[in-house]
Amino acid sequence: MKTVIAIRHMLFEHLDAFDSILTANGFSIRYLDAGVHDLADAVDADLMILLGGPIGACDENDFPFVLDELRIIEKRIQRQQPLLGICLGAQMMARALGATLHSGTAHELGWLPLTLTPTGMDSALRFLGDGNLVFQWHSDTFDLPAGAVHLARSKTCENQAFAYGSNALALQFHPEVSAENLERWYIGFARALQTNEGSSVQQLRAQGHRHAPDLSKRAKEFLQNWLEQITLLD
Repeated sequence: MKTVIAIRHMLFEHLDAFDSILTANGFSIRYLDAGVHDLADAVDADLMILLGGPIGACDENDFPFVLDELRIIEKRIQRQQPLLGICLGAQMMARALGATLHSGTAHELGWLPLTLTPTGMDSALRFLGDGNLVFQWHSDTFDLPAGAVHLARSKTCENQAFAYGSNALALQFHPEVSAENLERWYIGFARALQTNEGSSVQQLRAQGHRHAPDLSKRAKEFLQNWLEQITLLD
């Protein structure tokens, strides 16, 4: 059985809509919680997925496990082992590849349109759609790493997605979310939402019920196609 190890930074930021596609394709899913579990097993998994979280990719003074994650990313990239990074995971990948990170320069929260580059339109991201809405929740961003291929941007964040080599993909946005699980986000980040202008729980909930089902459908098509491209499916 093929193995997926997902590195998780908050219990409610998990694989969500991706879970069913991975299970249907014969993957055994295991979570490693950063700061709690030894992350070393992630090096040899068939697929490693780095999930999101509210910390920064340069916060190793407070969270030493950041350096462990960076070392694992570097090893998997050197070995050309399949790797997917989402939000914080994408930022970790960018840093591991030597890119500069920027804190607090591109605050995006909620349902926003994603614009694909021509190369992105030829990639698995085409299933997410050019101009379609995706879910964003981040304030940090990064420069495009040297040697990476730019796949997507948004109005206020130039680097929304990049590929590195044939098996590594970084996504600043959240394609994996479902309306049901987003309720956990609203609770977990309630204080942050209280201080954020323009995004209330009521607004996000209404938008989630309207947009999340379509995103989940498109995200599953995206993941299925990407797994086929990196030859992880039989």
